[in-house]
Amino acid sequence: MVLTLAERSSLIAPSATLAMASEARRLKAEGVDVLDFALGEPDFKTPENIQEAAIRAMRAGHTHYTPPAGIPELKQALADHYTRKMGLPTQAAQVLISNGAKHSIHNALMAVCGPGDEVIIPAPYWVSYADLVKLTGAVPVVLTTTEESGFKLTPEQFLAAVTPRTKLLMINSPSNPTGVVYDRSELEALADAVLTTNVGVLSDEIYEQLTYGDARPTVFATLRPGLAERTITISGVSKTYAMTGWRIGWAIAPTAIAKFMGDLQSQETSNPCSVSQYAALEAVVGPQDSVRLMHEQFVKRREYVLGRIETLPGVTCVPPGGAFYAFMNVSAHFGRTLGGREIKNSTDFCLSALASAHVALVMGSAFGAEGYARLSFATDLKTLERGFDALENFLKG
Repeated sequence: MVLTLAERSSLIAPSATLAMASEARRLKAEGVDVLDFALGEPDFKTPENIQEAAIRAMRAGHTHYTPPAGIPELKQALADHYTRKMGLPTQAAQVLISNGAKHSIHNALMAVCGPGDEVIIPAPYWVSYADLVKLTGAVPVVLTTTEESGFKLTPEQFLAAVTPRTKLLMINSPSNPTGVVYDRSELEALADAVLTTNVGVLSDEIYEQLTYGDARPTVFATLRPGLAERTITISGVSKTYAMTGWRIGWAIAPTAIAKFMGDLQSQETSNPCSVSQYAALEAVVGPQDSVRLMHEQFVKRREYVLGRIETLPGVTCVPPGGAFYAFMNVSAHFGRTLGGREIKNSTDFCLSALASAHVALVMGSAFGAEGYARLSFATDLKTLERGFDALENFLKG
């Protein structure tokens, strides 16, 4: 008998962002000078104080198993951080440390969702949301938002989609892929709508410290009394501290849910990397100067990117209020031939841009938004300049 895959294997596809990055790496290995804007990964080195904390942890012998839900010092530091700085009273027992924010999202969905449940996801959405929901047996209910509405879900849209089977609303502000940031009043309106239902909320706030101009991060669970009891807050160190490879994220959840998530993780991975946890502890409690310096560079890059997009024929973009992405509307070029390929959709556009202009973007269809292409500006200005020069030539046909 030949071993066969389980039915769930048909429920998910490889991450489009990682797939595009993999194709870019393949071309680079062949000697092609690829300008890679596919991955949402800061190009900065992890700050020195965090690296040194990891070295100290290794030398102190912190290289063994830890408690499955994370070391007590990091859990308490995060509880203090959310209580004192973010306005969300938090106990250490509510904190789960995971192998990245993506793992925290998976744990949260596994904890509260099952077959027959529905999870409301506004689109555009991060590529992994829908597939992670499907793995629980639940059904993703995707609600389309528009460029004209600023890619924001309205309370009316949410309430119209709620059924007796609706278990969760997933929100992401600042957003990947659009960079959109809901202002406080918009989130309060959503919170009021949620509180008229029995629906819980998974709030992905991984880009919380990367906002621009008047945009401000808001912890959704703090907006109304009683909201924290039905909200799971997700974040981590990857984006703010340039620690993507360290794989440390966390969830703040009601105690019973956090405990189950820890029990689940004990069976999945035993624990997050011990050394990475001590590095994350330094990131949270240590000096924040490096965060400010990196943010200053992102501000400059955002301004440059928006200026260059204005010069691209037939391309529009909602200015990102946070994160480090430009979600470009490229649908005006559908029907053209670019780089020797007829452009019928965003996948054609991105594959042709990679093959002929050697610019790596991610197709909007991967985010539930056909007609768009995501560009990450988490790279230096020189690379951005070369990339936009190449895109301009590409769009000339």
